[in-house]
Amino acid sequence: MMVDPEIYFLYPAELFASQKPYQINTILGSCVAVCFWDTVLKYGGMCHYMLPLWNGTGLASPKYGNIAIERLLEKMIAFGSNKINIVSKIFGGGEVIDVKNQHFYIGERNIELAIKMIKNHNIPIISSSTGGKLGRKIIFYTHTGEVKQRYVQRKITNFDDIK
Repeated sequence: MMVDPEIYFLYPAELFASQKPYQINTILGSCVAVCFWDTVLKYGGMCHYMLPLWNGTGLASPKYGNIAIERLLEKMIAFGSNKINIVSKIFGGGEVIDVKNQHFYIGERNIELAIKMIKNHNIPIISSSTGGKLGRKIIFYTHTGEVKQRYVQRKITNFDDIK
């Protein structure tokens, strides 16, 4: 008998992993979500970060990709995962705000960081949906490793028309 998984909404600057079945939902724009799944123990987790690198000042928060990915991996290993059994999926990093200065391409920088860190840990990236101009709604099933994605359309509002 299959039990419906509990639902967890993952906010920006958070991570969540569980050995129990969960459906993790999140919404991404320029943020990136990394999903780790243990192919042997059949559980996983996700992090949702906003900026690529923590600069060393202030709190080392999972708001930053280099902190979030490391902490998610540590959590999986603390649950009993062996790194050689973990696979990853990467989502998000869209340029949902039109900017002219490449320095502000946060989504692209977030994607590059995820790929670099995951490859440095020798964890295979088995799926990804990144970049573009649209946001994404992501649903990750921690007990199967399955991810569902839906694009979120941009809604342009002309504020001059509001009275």
